[in-house]
Amino acid sequence: MTRFLKVTVLTASLALAGVAAAQAPAPTRIRGDIVSLNGDRLTVHRRSGDRVTIALNSDVPLSAVRKVAMADIKPGSFVGTAAKVDTKGKLTAQEVVVFPEAARGTGEGHYGWDLSPQSTMTNANVDEVVQSTSGSDLHLSYKGGSKTVTVPPNVPIVTFIPADRGDLTAGKKVFVVARASSADNFVAQRVVVEKNGIAPPM
Repeated sequence: MTRFLKVTVLTASLALAGVAAAQAPAPTRIRGDIVSLNGDRLTVHRRSGDRVTIALNSDVPLSAVRKVAMADIKPGSFVGTAAKVDTKGKLTAQEVVVFPEAARGTGEGHYGWDLSPQSTMTNANVDEVVQSTSGSDLHLSYKGGSKTVTVPPNVPIVTFIPADRGDLTAGKKVFVVARASSADNFVAQRVVVEKNGIAPPM
């Protein structure tokens, strides 16, 4: 397996799974802007307004994202999509991640997410893509269920690319899956960083 696939699969498999092992505490998802990287300590100004310090072990998977087009999503693709839920249960995508084939099955299912209040995450196989008045409807199926998610034209659609610590510079947006070591200190499990002007949308 190439380095690209190793980085992609490791990050995709764990950064977006959203489900911790039953015996382990649920991970914390940190979204914000990088303040600094000093050695193995990453300081992030969270969108909630506070600053947190995140320890980066030498083996922490690190990646970025690049944009892909709606046309790249076809029947048989495996995707993850965070979505808003309206009062009638309709799902409208906030972002879509197209997984590489090697990461098929990552975090499969439909469950709560924290991108916004009442948001969900659906990681599933694409059965059909249908044009609608609101954009494109993805008919998705996963073990135990199915969902339809509408993807408006302006929603970010991305896939993973490699990154390294040189990309962790002040001002860049970052998405970190971490475990808490204290009230405002964390240990990173996965990091997705802005690269080439493309911020992680998840």
